[in-house]
Amino acid sequence: AVVELLAARGVAVRALARDTSKAGSSLAGLGATTTVVRADVSNFASLPPAMDGCTALICCTGAKDASDPLGPFTVDFQGTLNLIAAAKQRGVRQFVLVSSIGADDLLNPLNLFWGVLFWKKRAEEELQRSGLSYTIVRPGGLKTKLREGEVAGSIVVGGPGTWGVPPLKKSGSILRSQVAEVCVAALLEPAAENKVVEVIAEKDAPVKTMAELFSGVNWF
Repeated sequence: AVVELLAARGVAVRALARDTSKAGSSLAGLGATTTVVRADVSNFASLPPAMDGCTALICCTGAKDASDPLGPFTVDFQGTLNLIAAAKQRGVRQFVLVSSIGADDLLNPLNLFWGVLFWKKRAEEELQRSGLSYTIVRPGGLKTKLREGEVAGSIVVGGPGTWGVPPLKKSGSILRSQVAEVCVAALLEPAAENKVVEVIAEKDAPVKTMAELFSGVNWF
């Protein structure tokens, strides 16, 4: 969804993927400004050449295999560190990182899956120390599409720790396409710079511009 949104704005996009044939087929038809480059976050050497000429990076990676105990460390932590190092080496100026609500909560049940939120938090900290201009986007529960009769709702943005695990904190969910909107806006809105934001969608929330949403968060 991120690539599609950027392409629709006429932004030149280089999509990094391990499987270029699969990515290429899913992104077909987006125009000549969108290219797919083979790269793997676990292989640092593949990253700097893929970033030549890029000014910004949006990282949407995440460990997929829940049975792999090293997945969160390898992908969510070390993979992000590799991207940060490659971005600095190639002069990338902005880095948008998709993390997760609950990253601050060591006791979050999701950490039973090989410490996935623990490693996401460590990656966040490395990005904040990197010297790059950053925005860390922590979405709630991710939905690919709506159920029949379900309403998407309006995007709501809060600071770190706004949402979490009931009953201590309110939970929330959001469409992947809405997370993509937030990530793309983070590249364009000055109010998003060097902030950590949590994002969900609520059906009764007022509709706000991205500038208003980012400006409403003062936690870093």
